[in-house]
Amino acid sequence: MEAVNVAVVGYGVVGNGVARILEEKKELLKKKSGIEINLKKVYTRNWNRDFDYSLPEEKKANSLEEVLEDGSINIIVELTGGIDFPLKLFREAALRGKHFITANKALLAEKGKEVFSLAEEKGIRVGFEGAVAGGIPIIRALREGLVANEILKVYGILNGTTNYILTKMLKEGRSFQEVLQEAQKLGYAEADPTLDINGTDAAHKIAILSSLSFGGFVDFEGVYVEGIENIDSLDIDLGRELGYTLKLLAIAKSHNGEVEVRVHPTFLPSDHPLSKVDGVYNAVMVEGDYVGETMFYGKGAGSLPTASAVVSDIVDIGKSIALGLGREIEITSMNWQHRDLSLTKADDFYTRYYLRFTVPDITGVLAKVATVFAKYNISIAAVIQKEKVLSFTERRDEKIVPLVILTHTASENNIQKAIREIERENITVKRTVLIRVEDEEK
Repeated sequence: MEAVNVAVVGYGVVGNGVARILEEKKELLKKKSGIEINLKKVYTRNWNRDFDYSLPEEKKANSLEEVLEDGSINIIVELTGGIDFPLKLFREAALRGKHFITANKALLAEKGKEVFSLAEEKGIRVGFEGAVAGGIPIIRALREGLVANEILKVYGILNGTTNYILTKMLKEGRSFQEVLQEAQKLGYAEADPTLDINGTDAAHKIAILSSLSFGGFVDFEGVYVEGIENIDSLDIDLGRELGYTLKLLAIAKSHNGEVEVRVHPTFLPSDHPLSKVDGVYNAVMVEGDYVGETMFYGKGAGSLPTASAVVSDIVDIGKSIALGLGREIEITSMNWQHRDLSLTKADDFYTRYYLRFTVPDITGVLAKVATVFAKYNISIAAVIQKEKVLSFTERRDEKIVPLVILTHTASENNIQKAIREIERENITVKRTVLIRVEDEEK
């Protein structure tokens, strides 16, 4: 059987892991897949530095052209990051008929329509198992394992950095900034953690899962994104009193011909499986119409877990090459159906809400809030009015305390209108804290 030749572009953390697996597990891969996979070339802009996994000189490419113009290379694996360069590389690979594998969630979330349309036109396959949730095989599960199901909902913890921070805040009562600095020292957070903590990283991933699950492309600008940078440990503690655990949740639901795609801090019941996912781990829940709910759990990042996912794509596409299968198997497994998904606007979300009002500790405040809620058809499920003093007014005898309300399912539009009216009427003394709650009511 003819060997399949692979080139890797980008030799960072994941690139090192891919090369290591292909070299060290070459015989195991051949035994399991029935094909021989050769790491032909690796390209990086700078070879004059130390690498975790050293390569022989003959495998080092000194230019991108050396990879692109090598007619023996069947598959190019892109592991560089960013969008512009990977997109250009993909176009060049597609023009030469080379299959393409990437772990680049930003590329696929923001440019996926162009990538898959060109791939179809040029008759090549695109692998991206490593783009979402690292070593968790969620892409293959949606494309193959759950193919008999109509997917109703996919949601989960898709960013290990934010999950580590929220876990530490919950268990140790520490502030966001304090835990973030610790995560950076331990290597769990980047020097610039912006895309993690503001929710963008998780949003890229849920956009990809939405396309796979619901058969169309997501306009990334239509994804609602909110990060954890403003989370206060006070709300984590108060939520726990109500029986909830806070997670940065990525959520996609299909209903009435639209798809709701959102990322934001979310309270889950403390006995929910995702509430038990701690530290840097990821987990994804998928609800299918026949299978019900399934859960996928594991390491969502890191050199070898992500490299393991990339190598699974190499083997999958390598088998197609060896068996002479064409692009048609990719079209059906992608399920994108040449259409754009209609996204639900944020004002049309319906969920439950945790609201913390900062109010004077005087008679009648709760009644005023309840009156406004009734005006906007918002039903109260639970109330916590703590004696915990947050501050005092200029009159030192007037305490400022938290008033927490948990609502039944309500319209986002009505919730926002109610908050604006309450703040406009000076019932509160600080901006209201809003955290959405995923707790389906019977």
